[in-house]
This record gives sequence, C-alpha cells and structure tokens, in this order.
Amino acid sequence: MMPLNKQTFVLFLLTATLLWSSVAGGQQKTEDYSRYVDPMIGTHKMGHTFPGATVPFGMVQLSPDTRHLMMYDARGQYVREAYRYCSGYQYEDSTIFGFSHTHFSGTGHSDLGDISLMPTTGILELDHSDTGQTGTNLHSRFRHDTERAEPGYYMVTLDDFGVDVELTTTTRVGLHRYTFAKGGEAHVILDMMANIYNFEGKNVWTFLRVENDTLVTGYRQTTGWARTRTVYFVMAFSQPMTSYGHRKYDETPYKGFYRRFDQESSFPEMAGREIRAHFDFDVRPKDPLLVKVALSSVSTAGALRNLQRELPHWDFDRIRGEARQQWNRELGRVDVESLTRDQQIVFYTALYHTMLGPVVYEDVDGQYRGLDQNVHTSDGFTNYTIFSLWDTYRALHPLFNLIQVARNTDMINSMLAHYDQSVHPMLPIWSHYANENWCMIGYHAVSVIADAVAKTNWETGLDRALKACVTTSRIPYFDGVGEYMDLGYVPDEASGSSVSITLELAYDDWCIAQLASQAGNDALYNRYMERSRSYRNVYDPDLGFMRPKKRNGTWREDFNTMETHGQGFIEGNAWNYSLYVPHDPETLVETMGGPEKFSRHLDELFEMELPDEFIARTEDITRDGIIGNYVHGNEPGHHIAYLYNWTDRPWQTQARVRMIMDTMYGPGVNGLCGNDDAGQMSAWYIFSALGFYTVCPGSRQYAIGSPLVARATLNLENGNTLVIRAEDQDSENVYVQKVEVNGKVINRLHLEHDELVSGGEIVFFMGPEPNRTHR
Repeated sequence: MMPLNKQTFVLFLLTATLLWSSVAGGQQKTEDYSRYVDPMIGTHKMGHTFPGATVPFGMVQLSPDTRHLMMYDARGQYVREAYRYCSGYQYEDSTIFGFSHTHFSGTGHSDLGDISLMPTTGILELDHSDTGQTGTNLHSRFRHDTERAEPGYYMVTLDDFGVDVELTTTTRVGLHRYTFAKGGEAHVILDMMANIYNFEGKNVWTFLRVENDTLVTGYRQTTGWARTRTVYFVMAFSQPMTSYGHRKYDETPYKGFYRRFDQESSFPEMAGREIRAHFDFDVRPKDPLLVKVALSSVSTAGALRNLQRELPHWDFDRIRGEARQQWNRELGRVDVESLTRDQQIVFYTALYHTMLGPVVYEDVDGQYRGLDQNVHTSDGFTNYTIFSLWDTYRALHPLFNLIQVARNTDMINSMLAHYDQSVHPMLPIWSHYANENWCMIGYHAVSVIADAVAKTNWETGLDRALKACVTTSRIPYFDGVGEYMDLGYVPDEASGSSVSITLELAYDDWCIAQLASQAGNDALYNRYMERSRSYRNVYDPDLGFMRPKKRNGTWREDFNTMETHGQGFIEGNAWNYSLYVPHDPETLVETMGGPEKFSRHLDELFEMELPDEFIARTEDITRDGIIGNYVHGNEPGHHIAYLYNWTDRPWQTQARVRMIMDTMYGPGVNGLCGNDDAGQMSAWYIFSALGFYTVCPGSRQYAIGSPLVARATLNLENGNTLVIRAEDQDSENVYVQKVEVNGKVINRLHLEHDELVSGGEIVFFMGPEPNRTHR
C-alpha cells in the first residue's frame, strides 16, 4: 500500500471521482463515495450481510441466495447450519439457487427471501435439492472472480447456464438484466417455494396470474418469524414469453372443477401452497432479457402502480446510475478523510450498512398493510418496517438523530402507528412486514422516542408518544413486567433472562421518566425514576455481579458468572451484563467499589479468557467477536469500553476503543466480527471513528473516545456543517490530549448534542501517551 501523509488521506483528495446530479437551480457536484463501499464485507461467517442491490432504506433488497436450507430436519430438530444463512448468502459457497427480492441485513434470526428468480438454459427441470449439486435447472455454480457488488448494483455469471446476471433497484422495484452466451430456449424460474429460514408448512398460499405474454401478477402468504405475512408483486418481461407453466408440490384433496383443465401448461392461473413456475423465451446471444419485479404489501394493483411510477422504462444503466447517485447523496452526509484506504472502505461500508434498514413499507400512494392486517394510508409520514430495536436503539437510531433526522421522525411515526394498530396495545418490540415477532427483550421503542425528544427532533405529539410508552410499559404478561412492577425485578422463575430483562426495563423506564419530565408530569417522572433504579435489586454486593433473584428474595444458588446460557442473561454473561446501567453509570461505579476498583474490573474483563465451553450453546456469540471476556460481536456490551470515562483512568477508553476498531472491523468478507444486527454494529463504528459514542440514548451527551478519522465533515439536515479534526492523527497517537469546541478547550469527557448540531469545529489533539489530567 502506498504510504500516506498522517494528516490526510491524500488518495481520497486527489483521486475522488466527481459525479454530477441535477438539483433545483442548477448542477451540484457529488463525490463518488460509493467507490469506498464494499457490500461483500460481512458476507462470510457471522456478519450476515447480503451483497445484492438496493437503494438507501429500499423496500426491495435484491440479492443472490446461495442455499435454500430447511430450518428443521426430518425429525423436527433445528438445523444449526441455517443460522449462517440469515441473509441468504455465504461467501464460501459456490452455488446460487436464485435471486430474491427481500432480505434482512445482519440479523441473528431470519425470514423473507421472497419472489426468487433464476434464469436457466437447457432442459427444463423444476425439481430441487438443498444440497447444491450441479446438473439441475434450479441452481448454478459461480465464481467470485465474475462477481461484482457495489451500492445499487450486483452482477455474477451463472457458469452452468452461461448467463450474466445483473441486478439494480429503485425503492420498490427490482430490475434484472440477463445476458445469455448462447441463443435458443431459455427459462426464468419463479420459485415461490423458496424462503430464508424455510420449513415445511411455511408457505400458506400462493396465487399467480399470467395477465398477458409479458406481465405476471400474484402474491404469497407465509407464516414464520412474521406469523401472517403477505407479499404482492408484479413481474414484467422485456420480451414476450413463448410458453409458461408450473408445478405444484403440495397435495390438496379437494380440487373442485379446476380439475377439468391442464393447469400445469399455459394455464393463466396458478394457486397452491408450494409452487414453482417457469416462463420460457427464445433468446439471442448478447441480447439481454430484462425483468422488472415490483412489490407491495397491499395488492397487485399497488405493486403495478409502484412499477409504473418508479420504473416506466427499460433503461437498466439509467436505474443503476440513479441508484448510485442516491447512495452518494446519503453517504455524503458524512465526508471523511482517513489515514488509509482500508479505513476509508471500512468507514463508508459501515455507513452503507446503517442505511439498509429500517426499510420503506408503503406504496407510492402511501398505502400499507398495518399490524392489524388492514390497509392504512400514511398521513404526513413515510411508513417504515424492520425494527430490530433491541439492537438499534443503542447507536443506529441515535446516529439517525444526527444525520437522518427526517427519516428517524418517520420511523417514530411508524412505531406510533404500530401502537395504534396493536391489540395489546404496545409499541413495537421487534417488528417486520406488518407483524410483531416478539424477538428479544425490553420495550426499546421508548428509548428511540426519548432520544429524539431529548435532541429536539420530536416536538409535536409528545403527549401521544408518552401515553404509548407508558401503556407499553404496563402490559403485565410481557416479559415478566407484571412481577417487575410488583417486586422491583423480574424473578428467576419467570424468565431465563430475568436479570437482563430487569436491567433493560430499568433503563427503558428512565427513558419514560425523561419523557414525563419534558411533558411536565412530575408524578409520572418520579414514579418511573423509581422504576429506573430497579437494577439495584439484582445486584449481589457479596458477589460483585448482577445475579438472578427468586420470588422469595433469595439469590439463585447455581450460578456461573462466565456462562452465557441459562444464567439469567440473554446473549451475554454476568461479566458483561453487570455493566449495563447506561442511565446511571456514576452509581454503578460506586456500587462496584469506586472508580479505581471499577477500572481494574474493566481491565480484567478485557484481559481474561472466556473459554469455549461458556459460549458453546449461544449461537450469537462466536470467538471472532471476543476480546478477553468482552463480547463486541453482540450488542449488550457496546458501551463498556466507554465506561472508563467514569473511572480514575479515562484514557483507557481511548486505547480500548481504538483497539476494538482495529481488530473487530476490517476490509474484506470477514470484516465484521459478528452479526451487523440491522446496522447497530456498523453504527457503533461510525460514532467511534468520529470520536464519541452515545452511552445513554435519551440523554444529550456523547462520551468522548478516540477518533480514527483524520477529518470528517457532517452535512446536517438543519443546514449546519460540523467539522471534526484529529490533529497529529496516527496509528500510534491514540490518546486524546485535549478537545476544543469552536476554539475553546472543554474540561470534560463528553460532548453535548448542541455542540454537534450547531455546527462549527471540534478538534481532537492526539498523542502517543495519555493525558492524565484530561478528565
């Protein structure tokens, strides 16, 4: 690699490509930030990202699936290998089964994989195997040297069929371009049986209509992580099909009078639970066949309107270019200069990953399917879905409160619409595609709302939001909340994650208290501040750790502080979760022995060994994401490195944070140390690379760390510009000597939100040794 000046990323400044995009009143020049994004990062092992094409926050996420693996075996046992395919893609595979239009990015559980297409040549064959063997017409070998992934575009060659596949998208439409090496008969297989996290019975019903020789409409209803999910679509071809048909793989005793027809061949209606359809074409070499697929949650008519509005033409290269322009505009909200090209790639890929969700979930006319399965129309906001809130409240939504304010406001409105449609009623816990899937713990939508209110990004409807938060926090049958309200903690008998739940509910209740304070409701504020201190009820002072407590008030006796399974914690152990009191770290430090003892405790966490036996039964924790006993590959500990700021050695935060960025993130397919979890892992990196982190969402303070960038310019939605500079930035100069805000030295270890959004300049002065007076 070419050596670079310490102060700037010279290559970035000298060679950045300029794109030109039309804007009202003339031309605006836009850096080609997309060239620093590598969608392949995190596609190997447990990153669970996908490499395919999408636009920022796009409903369509069009990507290859390299296995169609069943979630359960013939005995009904969970197939652990399925976990690796949460995004549908694993880099080590050499076979592609299809290109589907919906995916999660980085999650630790899965669903979706809808409307899977596969272009094929040769003898038509519709039977399928999960093993990936060659010689069938449903999958093909491929090589990574013919594969290319960039923002808004994906391409690969299907070796067994001699087909070059290119993919691009708008928000609601996927566009395929298939170029065949040889002429003759070709097929497009529509596999409506394909699912991510598939199992027998997941498909409830499929219905297809061949409207004419270039247009197909239909829908599929599935039950899985989303219990009742329906996806409508329209599919248009750039040339007429010569024939078509389907095969149904389920047995329905009653066939009615449809039995009078040969339904498998050129019959324009197809219906059943398990269907694969084929559409046949006479193709010519190098003369591409294009396919448009538009989605809707409402109806095929809605999907058709989406198609007509967003993609009325067949100009693939134009759509690809427009997708890249969209990405450059969004990535350009943070203009960064790094010390190395690799750091530039890691930063912009992380920023890219933060914009893969939540996704737009409404048609171009504002209609969407709600939680009550009725059709609603958004009023004054854009409806979004995929709220992985146990992950994303920590850093992703706080990042949006800085650089995606309008979208985050729409997301909160979407959460409140969810509440209005909920029969319980509750704000979302973990929701996707008009369904609550109830994954994970806490009611962290309240954190997202409180953070927006604290940062004055939510100034209307406070009473409505507060009511939704309070009501959600009082549902007694959710996660032991009833006993939590009665006892001040969730008892061990009520949940295997009782300690984690108690700790996270206490933080959420602190968030509700802040909302009550903003609303001027002192009684409610006092009540929820009392609830926020519930973490004290599960701290065992003799042991020095948080510990499961029984209903009778005694401690659980069979307890191991290292074990990550079955000890009262979810996806963590007592060492990590005992440090989870983000709303009251001062009291936590004193409770655990004071600043000096607490800092030694943190040292021990980072330097001790976590043996494999203690993570063997927790699939979300892998060796790749562990430093000592600190688990960065999972979310509960993301704030821990910043807790040194509340001790006698705050400079250790600076050293630890830089070490985490250097070791847990990188370029290449293994560049993520664990599930990206809908952008949370990447959001941690963005904040930390800029030099600060939101330890406690819902407050206006950001804990100071150690910036990795040389310079960053944040182009804020309020029109202000914030410049962040790191003087004497170097791989060895990890310690902050002082911080200046607009030319004035600050003698504290945090930044205020107003100091960021008011614009101006923040300068970190870096050095190779700690400044022991900067506290």
